[in-house]
Amino acid sequence: MTSSLITVSYLAAAILFILALGGLKDNQSARRGNLYGILGMVIAVIVTISAFVTQNYTILITVMLIGGVAGFVLSRRVKMTQMPELVAILHSLVGLAAVLIGFANFLDSSFNLTGVEKTIHEIEIFIGICIGALTFTGSVIAYGKLSGMIGGNPLTLPAKHWLNLSMFIAVIVVGVQFVGAQNHSDAFILLLVMTLIAMVFGMHMVAAIGGADMPVVISMLNSYSGWAAAATGFMLSNDLLIVTGALVGSSGAILSYIMCRAMNRSFISVIAGGFGTTSGSKSKVSAEVQGDVMEIDVAETGQLLNKAKQVVFIPGYGMAMAQAQHAVSEISKILLAKGVNVRFAIHPVAGRMPGHMNVLLAEAKVPYDIVFEMDEINNDFPDVDVSVVIGANDTVNPSAQEDEDSPIAGMPVLEVWKSKTTIVLKRGMAAGYAGVDNPLFVKDNTKMLFGDAKASLDLIIKAL
Repeated sequence: MTSSLITVSYLAAAILFILALGGLKDNQSARRGNLYGILGMVIAVIVTISAFVTQNYTILITVMLIGGVAGFVLSRRVKMTQMPELVAILHSLVGLAAVLIGFANFLDSSFNLTGVEKTIHEIEIFIGICIGALTFTGSVIAYGKLSGMIGGNPLTLPAKHWLNLSMFIAVIVVGVQFVGAQNHSDAFILLLVMTLIAMVFGMHMVAAIGGADMPVVISMLNSYSGWAAAATGFMLSNDLLIVTGALVGSSGAILSYIMCRAMNRSFISVIAGGFGTTSGSKSKVSAEVQGDVMEIDVAETGQLLNKAKQVVFIPGYGMAMAQAQHAVSEISKILLAKGVNVRFAIHPVAGRMPGHMNVLLAEAKVPYDIVFEMDEINNDFPDVDVSVVIGANDTVNPSAQEDEDSPIAGMPVLEVWKSKTTIVLKRGMAAGYAGVDNPLFVKDNTKMLFGDAKASLDLIIKAL
């Protein structure tokens, strides 16, 4: 295959990847965006194998089949509610791949080079392995938190910030020694030392982040995996891998910034951890929630919805866990048929990963034009007759505005308490993932419908 054909093919694949990202801007074009991405990857893989692989085809095809079958099985078995942890573990595989490729590249070519070219190549290897190792272990910890294998509380070791700083400085010192090493075995040992430090750093960094910040962590790790891929591209002198990694890295960084703004937090404060804790030291202590809870039953809920002219549904992670999105969709269709103005309000960090609620609602075929982001709908709540909160907690917590001593003070939230009536579907009175009590539950216009969300919604469908 000629170099010009390779270049043209890679350019076509890169354009398709850009179109894929563009297609993911909303649910209506997401399927088309996925198809663009698939086509781009098929072109990239076929061209790369044809141009650069000259032997061991049997081994290559075997491992590709193993990976393809594993991916297909996962895609069929994983539930939509398990998507956050699946995304996290896939990020870990990208990081691990960067580490393995970095070591293979070092053993194969690093000491065959000389002068400036050797130095640049070793820096590429060092950075690629470092980012990959950090992404690998950080993503594994994120998977553990999201799947419930590890508690959502942040790990608060003594002097944790000094520990992070020490590891960062250690990586730089080892990097300087690695680039200046004259002996191949010494350089290899230094590379191993750096990899271990980076792995510990990734574990501690994510473990120290509270559960409420996990959506930001997912987008952050997505960015890291992109930069790890880009660094691998530099190692292998592969332009397409550089471009693709840069696309993923930059889009993940932008998404992390957007989500931090949605939570009124800086990226540094997320990395520092401490938000979303139910134990351990706190810089602030929220006021104790006091008041009487008013319960409501299914029949009363149906009556309120039948009389309402404007209804807003606010989904949260509880809806995902109960797999209640299809029941919510059915209720919205019934109300729309009756002439009710039905809308869905989505907080940017609802769920456990960016766009989690949007994906679930799209799966349930909720029309995209009635799904609104927080900034688009927050001012409308005073005119809403009934707001129905389904498994959301921290994203509808009024203490973010009313209690300056609350750990979530200043975080933008959906102002559902301003509705004429707010119905909250919840199993009990437990605090949300951030570990902060919610005074919404005792507001005068709030009624609690306790029980499994899907079971309650199925009964509401019958009542309607």
